Amino acid sequence: MKATLIIENIDSLITIRGENKARAGLEQRENGLINNGIIAVKDDKIIYVGEGSLPDNIEVGENTIILNGEGKTVTPGLIDSHTHLVHGGSREHELSMKLKGKDYLEILAAGGGIHSTAKATSNASFDELYKKAEKSLNTMLSFGVTTVEAKSGYGIGDFDTELKQIEVANKLNQNKQVDIVSTFMGAHAVPEKYKNNSDLFVDKLINEMIPYIAEKKLAKFNDVFCEEGVFTVEQSRKILKAGKAHGLIPKVHADEIVSLGGAELAAEVECISAEHLIGASDQGIKAMAQKGVIAVLLPGTSFNLQKGTVARARKMIEENVPVAISTDYNPGSCPSENIQLMMTLASLSLKLVPEEVIVGVTINAAAALGLENQIGSLEVGKKADIAIFDVPNLDYMIYHFGINHTDKVIKNGQLVYEKNQ
Repeated sequence: MKATLIIENIDSLITIRGENKARAGLEQRENGLINNGIIAVKDDKIIYVGEGSLPDNIEVGENTIILNGEGKTVTPGLIDSHTHLVHGGSREHELSMKLKGKDYLEILAAGGGIHSTAKATSNASFDELYKKAEKSLNTMLSFGVTTVEAKSGYGIGDFDTELKQIEVANKLNQNKQVDIVSTFMGAHAVPEKYKNNSDLFVDKLINEMIPYIAEKKLAKFNDVFCEEGVFTVEQSRKILKAGKAHGLIPKVHADEIVSLGGAELAAEVECISAEHLIGASDQGIKAMAQKGVIAVLLPGTSFNLQKGTVARARKMIEENVPVAISTDYNPGSCPSENIQLMMTLASLSLKLVPEEVIVGVTINAAAALGLENQIGSLEVGKKADIAIFDVPNLDYMIYHFGINHTDKVIKNGQLVYEKNQ
């Protein structure tokens, strides 16, 4: 077998080797570290991972690209498993209002909040949304991200805008070096015209929007914001079950602000993941563990909102809930594409050790997207999605925060990003 790419002399090779499944409990600390590691790639697949030198059956040709991993930490390509990548406008004008103590409803009344993003997204052309999202995607790639989940959700009742978001994400997936997995989130907020009878909007979602998304195969997942003042547990149950009936895998924004029972619902409906979970109850966490629901935690959102509350990641780990970490990149509560910063916040705010953090942005994030058999670890047969960081070890990467540690990124066996290039 002739290798097309080799990374040798790797000081810290973090393989995340093991079963292709989400890791929970003590298993979330098993990162498969190899010192003096080496990786061989043929075309878009990994053909060898080990220590020292290559075995005799792998040839090196004159066209083989050889990279030196001395002084570097190499990991699977990072996976950002919860984003609102495609949206119009931005909301920096809300910062001064927040600093003056204005709450969300006051900001909404002043023309801000999610409805301002919905308006900007509706007014933006396909090309404008594409260019904006492409810029963010390039930034994510530069931080070592090779796969991204992208939610719709800024139509707020306008199905054409929802479709436009998804179509932009799907075109980016075809044209860029980062894989994008689409989630339909028509249930992101209740439209103003339905605020006195939100059940009518739920019926519209169930009978019109979800069937169309599924029929056209526009998205893999169906998500709902189950929260006080948004969609009730019963409404969320209906929306998620309707998606399942049409082949869309359920996800849920659960218990972000109050303990409403979203975590329990995620277990009941057997969601692949529940996201946010700041207010998740002990019972909800236990139920998620029993059903294998992955907790996608978003420490950057807690940091930005400055409410003084964070998801109880340690409790989740102790109860054997698999934990993934993501940016929640969006224009309101977390306008940042920096997954490396989220890794630091997951350690400092959520009290996860570095080994738990790296598993949270690799194999557990892959499992939250149903891709654990393809990506999320560096093992023979998996896609050659690889991130090379200019740090001596994982601890240093998380400890030394606020800068970009990425040296190179390999996607499908091709070098797609190089620092200062």
